[in-house]
Amino acid sequence: MTQAELRLCSLLLREHFGEIVEKVGNSLLRTGPRPLRLLVGDTGLLLDQVKKALCVLIQHNLVRYEVQPRGSVEYEAQSKRILRLLRYPRYIYTAKTLYGDPGELLVEELLLHGHLPMSCAVARVADRLTETMEDGKTMDYTEVSSTFVRLADTHFIQRCPIVAESPRNTKAPPPPAPALAIAEKDMYTVPRLSLIGKGKRRHSCDEEEEGEHKAKRQKQEGGSSETPPDDGIYWQVNLERFHQHFRDQALVSAVASRMDQTSSEVVRTMLRMSEVTTASGASHTQPLSSNEIFRSLPAGYNIGKQVLDQYLALLADDPLEFVGKSGDSGGGTYTVNLHKALVSLATATLESIVEERFGSRCARIFRLLLRKKHLEQKQVEDFAMIPAKEAKDMLYRMLSENLVSLQEIPKTPDHAPSRTFYLYTVNVMAAARMLLHRCYKSVANLMERRQYEMRENKRLLEKSQRVEAILASMQATGAEAAQLHEVEEMITGPERQQLENLKRNVNKIDASENQVDETIFVLESFIESTMKRP
Repeated sequence: MTQAELRLCSLLLREHFGEIVEKVGNSLLRTGPRPLRLLVGDTGLLLDQVKKALCVLIQHNLVRYEVQPRGSVEYEAQSKRILRLLRYPRYIYTAKTLYGDPGELLVEELLLHGHLPMSCAVARVADRLTETMEDGKTMDYTEVSSTFVRLADTHFIQRCPIVAESPRNTKAPPPPAPALAIAEKDMYTVPRLSLIGKGKRRHSCDEEEEGEHKAKRQKQEGGSSETPPDDGIYWQVNLERFHQHFRDQALVSAVASRMDQTSSEVVRTMLRMSEVTTASGASHTQPLSSNEIFRSLPAGYNIGKQVLDQYLALLADDPLEFVGKSGDSGGGTYTVNLHKALVSLATATLESIVEERFGSRCARIFRLLLRKKHLEQKQVEDFAMIPAKEAKDMLYRMLSENLVSLQEIPKTPDHAPSRTFYLYTVNVMAAARMLLHRCYKSVANLMERRQYEMRENKRLLEKSQRVEAILASMQATGAEAAQLHEVEEMITGPERQQLENLKRNVNKIDASENQVDETIFVLESFIESTMKRP
């Protein structure tokens, strides 16, 4: 694990869970799998604090545990899963665009709590949606639960593994840690629940306190509320399915920019037909016949079968080979070549970065090397039509940044420079890894900058929050406009300007984080896909 990844993981843990969890997570990331005893000694925290921190990390799937042959339990941090915390806003926004407000809040609740039972998630989301509605209107549980079922049917959420039951007759002692398992057929099976009810609004402080006292009294008296029908069945967000959706969206956008909107819609239809049947790490989608694709096209696209066949033939003949023909049955069977699509997206990202950093002439040389694979310096000058001095300078600049590599091919065993070919080439995998490392550093820098901005303006932010709270309470009690104006003037003109600047800067930093994460996603997907290939 690189220092940049370690630093970013540490910042993400601190931002989402606080200092104690960050300290425990950091210790596991640095040292690898360790038992609880060593973890307590390394962090210098109390045993109870470390246990609670591990509970939080396990709840959010950021740490896994494993029983060793000698009976001890070792805990291991999942660095890749911790880095996914950066992508949480994107998961939530995608759920909103696909399934509306109920989908957005369901995914948000599951990400916020790690995992939840269906009944609990539905009740929470219904309450939150009711809060935003006009007085007198409420959100029905059935509407939220139908969205939950749709999320499960499309595999965006899945059931958590449950504790495997051990035979009752055996007298063996219980294992030091429970073994979790779930059958693949049950992962997306939603329990049949008759959730009847409506969302509730929050009560006033007095009513809340009264409710809390009542709950405490019930607990003391031994009376417990009835257990929900889906007790023990927990759900979590399937991040791999979201990544599959992001990849498909990037692929469709690439086809639309290269060809036209109809071509992209054909590819979108093919991806949608095979999104649940294709494994997340597969290099190709399942073969689909031309007739099947024609029947599955959206209602708005009134293109004939013959026109569709022409589009499929165009896509199959395209040099990028996003779509390939795999047979002639059913009017011709076609697949989407996911690996080649990811390679094209990654190389396009590399080209874009080279152009931004070194200019269009460097990008021309870089594209030339990608196409021709190996070239001598003289050949680069001739093919790129760039003067020798400039071409040499550009090649050395890219070489120093590890975007281009130099390969020596000696004519004789003594490796004499006069009798050696020096060929420039682009190792896409190495360049992608290097740029991914830089992206991690960039995101960590952005996060630290945002924290610095918030720290520097902490006093002003607290004052602004106090004024807003006073205004809200005065508006609730029906205060006059003059009184409200007087409270608003507690924040002076220069302070208001400072707050506006802070808001603008933080929004810029947030947008930059999301943009860098898009690049991280493309590079990570390309590296993962290449590593899985035989």
